[in-house]
Amino acid sequence: MQMNGIAHISIVVSNFEKCSSFYRQLFKFLEMKLIYDSNDVIYGVGSRTGIVIKEAASEFLHETFEQNRIGLHHFCFRARSKEDVDALHEFLQGIDTKIIRSPKLGEWAKGYYSILFEDPDGIRIEANYVPGKGNLDPSVDLPIHPENI
Repeated sequence: MQMNGIAHISIVVSNFEKCSSFYRQLFKFLEMKLIYDSNDVIYGVGSRTGIVIKEAASEFLHETFEQNRIGLHHFCFRARSKEDVDALHEFLQGIDTKIIRSPKLGEWAKGYYSILFEDPDGIRIEANYVPGKGNLDPSVDLPIHPENI
């Protein structure tokens, strides 16, 4: 059985006010529709992608995100072009987002072009563009470097 992608990703944040503001702006820029909006949960959907932002339980509000702890490391949007990655970079700079890595070519697939940034809780988000079939192209033999995943 083959899946049809990931239906949604649910992210728990410690600073819901800051994070929901950030994600509302990001959803709007990415043309994602806000389909659920409450005092502790927002849910954006678009481009066959769903993202839920939820406030952490009160006993965990003092904790911070650690990328190498068990759980989420980062998530990645798939862009339709290099220009889209560049436009996202410009947008993120305009809303004072912490950029970890500006757009550049990477070694994950031929033509892999990506940006890496953080939400206000420090959760890392990537957006990439890969031309053609990328790593699904059977004629491409690329070394994967686990230390960079």
